[in-house]
Amino acid sequence: MNEQNTELLSIEQLRKKWMSPEVISGSEILLRSLLLEGVDCVFGYPGGAVLYIYDAMYNYKEFKHLLTRHEQGAIHAADGYARASGKVGVCIATSGPGATNLVTGIATAYMDSVPLVVITGNVATTLIGTDAFQEADITGITLPITKHSYLVRDVKDLPRVIHEAFHIANTGRKGPVLIDIPKDVSAAMIKFKPDDSINVRGYNPRTVPNKLQIDKLVQAISEAKRPYILAGGGVIYSGAHEELFEFATRTEIPITTTLLGLGGFPSGHELWTGMPGMHGTYTSNNAIQQCDLLINIGARFDDRVTGKLNGFAPHAKIVHIDIDPAEIGKNVAVDIPIVGDVKTVFEMLNPLVKRTEQADEWRKLIQQWKSDYPFRYTDSDEVLKPQWVIEMLNETTNGEAIVTTDVGQHQMWAAQYYKFNHTRSWITSGGLGTMGYGLPSAIGAQMAQPDRLVISINGDGGIQMCSQELAICAINNIPVKIVIINNQVLGMVRQWQELIYNNRYSHIDLAGSPDFVKLAEAYGVKGLRATNKEEARIAWQEALATPGPVLLDFVVSKTENVYPMVTQGSTIDQMLMGDE
Repeated sequence: MNEQNTELLSIEQLRKKWMSPEVISGSEILLRSLLLEGVDCVFGYPGGAVLYIYDAMYNYKEFKHLLTRHEQGAIHAADGYARASGKVGVCIATSGPGATNLVTGIATAYMDSVPLVVITGNVATTLIGTDAFQEADITGITLPITKHSYLVRDVKDLPRVIHEAFHIANTGRKGPVLIDIPKDVSAAMIKFKPDDSINVRGYNPRTVPNKLQIDKLVQAISEAKRPYILAGGGVIYSGAHEELFEFATRTEIPITTTLLGLGGFPSGHELWTGMPGMHGTYTSNNAIQQCDLLINIGARFDDRVTGKLNGFAPHAKIVHIDIDPAEIGKNVAVDIPIVGDVKTVFEMLNPLVKRTEQADEWRKLIQQWKSDYPFRYTDSDEVLKPQWVIEMLNETTNGEAIVTTDVGQHQMWAAQYYKFNHTRSWITSGGLGTMGYGLPSAIGAQMAQPDRLVISINGDGGIQMCSQELAICAINNIPVKIVIINNQVLGMVRQWQELIYNNRYSHIDLAGSPDFVKLAEAYGVKGLRATNKEEARIAWQEALATPGPVLLDFVVSKTENVYPMVTQGSTIDQMLMGDE
């Protein structure tokens, strides 16, 4: 069957075309089902247990599949695609080592509530449990880090399973769902007819909040003299950024956004106080500690935000709005729990609130803190400072780029100094802190948003964990601008060893790293290097003028630290402010 024009047809046209039952293989059922779910790009790597699936792709010429160079690259790319688009990301890998290479990416998505459908092959059903070649119990291995998983033993279940998987991944608290397909199931033949029915027993996420709890929140807002908003990634995942803006501006309550909430509220707005927590702003951390009403919207009170728990927000009545009831009260005792979808909560809440007149003195104090304690660093004309590099990226792009990062000091500097104007513009591994995430997630983000500038900011450590994906950028001319903040050291580990472990530096030297410009050129990607401000400006402008991918090696100061910093065991207002 020639399906070369399927991409040109709408989902409804495809459904109509395939409405008459037709005998096809499990592999074709998978491909058709993905197309019917609106999937327009799959990231993957073939192997023995998925060869029937890849063989079926041969006749689906317009089925978009991006061949990465490692399974971890595939799942991080699917993750970046999901975060940038709001759709479900999809990746495919073979059994055994192919499947286990996905584990870190699954855990990354699970911790950050990213909707993925992860498809793995397995040995034939007759061989399961025999320690066959390339057999691994991937459903068992990933049980703690998936929202749900399926081992499909009968091909007739495949259409239902795929449809359910997308529904589960992208509803309630979003997350990864794994579908494990034995090789004989992908080869089996059966009559296929699209089925849109959903009946997942025991799965009924609550989206509409209790009205009495909404009324309690309205009353608390009307009484508060020092109210404060803590907004997290749930705002973005719910698509509630416009409703959050309306709520904050109606009430004129100051607001902080967590690491995963960046972009959920405009960074340039006067009510925004920056990021809270371990490397958050002086203003945000002190506002949490001194507020009398803390309204948590779609954040999970993780340890990097709260610091020492028994000293967190000591004067505040705590409100927690979240779609996942398991998060409410898990870490911080809550006075007003509200379970529901953030967007739905705002739709009920916003018509009931008004400006908090009694909080004028609080707002003045917040603005004074913002003026007196901005982020600071000692600039230099001789040595390139990483903070300056991020400021340059922000100024030259007007905060309009999609920024992905790896994990470490550069991640925190990017969060501090890049100012986001739009939602779904900041893509980073928050909960798991996965090195190697930055480059492949940028590839996925660029596939999701081909018309936007995507900047991948990396450290010289993390970039080496998935640098093989430079090949994908070159082969497919994916125009990601790959920035390396190169300080020749594992920067965040060095900072902790300096400040907490009495300068006992242990196994952090990355001086033996490759020449990143030559590495880029070896893959067919333009490489540029800068060691001072003038070179940095010239290189960055050349990168922006280049239509394809570019890698920029910014050689920066080795001893620079991220400040402010809250050390473990401290309350978040006990900040190390640095030399400044």
